Parts: sequence; structure tokens; C-alpha cells
Amino acid sequence: MAHDQLWAPWRLQYIVTHKDQPETDCFICRGAAGADDRANLVVQRTPVGIVVLNRYPYNNGHLLVAPRRHVGAMAELSDDEMLDGARTVRDMMGVLDELMKPDGYNVGLNLGRVAGAGLPGHLHWHVVPRWNGDTNFMPVISDTRVIAQSLRSLYDLLTERLARGRGSSPPRPGACRDENHKE
Repeated sequence: MAHDQLWAPWRLQYIVTHKDQPETDCFICRGAAGADDRANLVVQRTPVGIVVLNRYPYNNGHLLVAPRRHVGAMAELSDDEMLDGARTVRDMMGVLDELMKPDGYNVGLNLGRVAGAGLPGHLHWHVVPRWNGDTNFMPVISDTRVIAQSLRSLYDLLTERLARGRGSSPPRPGACRDENHKE
């Protein structure tokens, strides 16, 4: 029986990384301080925040929205950083809606290593687009996710769209537009 091959060479770095060793270098701070946005996968900068592609995405289009300042707790955020984070999450969802047309999203924070934070010292929102049927047998059988688009291709797509200007897109079809509606 012939088997298809699944190539995901960017995952090798994650696989061979020693998980028991603490991360000594904050990739978000490195991206914020760096000048090479493409190498650091920085797709957008705001006055107090940054948007980075997740190098080890759960799904295609997985973004990280973070304050530029290295803080690990919500209580440490300034009002400007908190508002900027919320607005940036909203705006990036609008861009992903336009470009990738997901059916939904997982959006959230993992605060502290016990909560699943891979970088517990620099809080960041995960924005993960989801599609009906985007799960399959691969994660169950081989602890493998299939990501259909390379990070460089996604980087180019997002930065080209963001260069045309920010702004959120209209709500997704089927989204409730009634402010008095309670779910």
C-alpha cells in the first residue's frame, strides 16, 4: 500500500527543542526590537503592540497579538496596551475573515506555564481561525497537525493586505447584528 508523505520541515525546530529548559530569549521582544520583520514573522506593529505569526501554529493563520512591553500578567498592562490588544485582535480577525474566510475562531490567553503558556513571561493573545471540518485523524493518530500554507506564504498574504490599510471588515455572515440579542 502506498503512503502519501506530509512535509512540514519548519516543525523540526519545535520537535528537537528541549522542552524542559526555560526559554532564555523572548521571541516577541526580539521581534519588537528587531528590524527584519520577515525573519521575525512580525506582520504588524501598533504604537504599543505587535502581531506575530505563530511559528508552531495550531491551524493555518494562527496569530499572536502582544504588547511590545515584556509583561506576563493582565494586571501589568496599561489601559493603552489593553485597549490596543483588544482592537488589534478585532482588526486581525477582520483581515483573516477577508483573506481566509474561516467559520469561527479560538481567541484566548494562556497565562502561566501551568495554563499552557509556552512563553509565560510575555502575555499574548492567540487568534486561531477555524473551519468546519478542519480537524481530522492526524492529531489523534500521530500527534500531527496538517497546516496547508507555509509561514512565508501567509506572511506575504497578510502583510500585503495590511499595507492597504487597517480597519475591520463587516461581521461574518450569520453573525448577530442585534445589540439586544443575548446568546
